[in-house]
Amino acid sequence: MQKVPMTVSGHAKLKEELRWRQQDERPRIIDAISEARAHGDLSENAEYHAAKEAQSLNEGRIKELEDLTTRAEIIDVSKMSGDTIKFGATVKLVDEDTEEEKTYQIVGDQEADPKQGRISISSPISRALIGKTVGDSIEVKAPAGSRYYEVLGVAWK
Repeated sequence: MQKVPMTVSGHAKLKEELRWRQQDERPRIIDAISEARAHGDLSENAEYHAAKEAQSLNEGRIKELEDLTTRAEIIDVSKMSGDTIKFGATVKLVDEDTEEEKTYQIVGDQEADPKQGRISISSPISRALIGKTVGDSIEVKAPAGSRYYEVLGVAWK
């Protein structure tokens, strides 16, 4: 069983989604199925088929969340320190071509949100950053082509 790295906050969000799907969404869908079933003929009952599809999707996501939370390797970033970039680090970079500065936190795959500055540990930029320190230059080979960055700072939040 392969462990899935995630931050404390990422794990809490997954647990909350799991709780919501089990305790709120599941009963709501069951009620919708019961109501649609009361309308009679199920073969041409669009409400019934939609509710059954919603149930299938919800149950699939519940199983996925149970698996992820079971395999979670929770890493408390607030207890980490050092100059070397690793999981959980918040990294300040400058694009060597455009001089644009960017800040990213390296997080688990399930908690990644590039618009919020949270990038997946398995992304090309994270893989290039792991093990580097302030002052290092990296080349990121991405589908759009190679980009070059310099590490300006490493922080732990």
